[in-house]
Amino acid sequence: MSGHCCDHGHEPAATAASPAYRRILWVALAVNLAMFFVEIGAGLAAQSVSLLADSLDFLGDAGNYGISLFVLGMALQWRARASLLKAASMAAFGAWVAVTTAQHAIAGTVPAAPLMGAVGALAFVANLGVAALLYRWRAGDSNMRSVWICTRNDAIGNLAVLAAAAGVFGSGTGWPDYLGTGGHGKIVIPSVSAGSLLWP
Repeated sequence: MSGHCCDHGHEPAATAASPAYRRILWVALAVNLAMFFVEIGAGLAAQSVSLLADSLDFLGDAGNYGISLFVLGMALQWRARASLLKAASMAAFGAWVAVTTAQHAIAGTVPAAPLMGAVGALAFVANLGVAALLYRWRAGDSNMRSVWICTRNDAIGNLAVLAAAAGVFGSGTGWPDYLGTGGHGKIVIPSVSAGSLLWP
């Protein structure tokens, strides 16, 4: 990524606004919205904060893709501001997850591990598929890079959900689930880093 620190500001908006990239963002938006509803329902049913955290990840990403679609073809300044807005939204989601995790830990909630594992695996496949679609544009402007990095990291974060499900199943306690939400703490960093590259 460091190889693009000097020239990212000169990338034409037309590259980001290509019809192929726009179509992929629409697909990514649809996949993430669908997975948000799947995971929020499963998270509530399984009483899993890892799934709830991941569902908010999907909702945040759906919003990110929507913002990215909105600013395609706009001036670099607006695309940079979109990156910063995405970072702020991820920080808000992270605060909600932290509060919910504390509530579950105090209550000693034990989630349903099989449901956690099944939905976590589905989420991993969804994020991996979207990341593969976005791979071609991973070295674009700050907005394109933040979309790619967030999606790639979300696929990695899904492994934390699967590990939490295995931990809950093996231990019979909720602690692996509470710790599994930590896999989503990374969501703030990529957007902040990508956006800040454009500001002196």
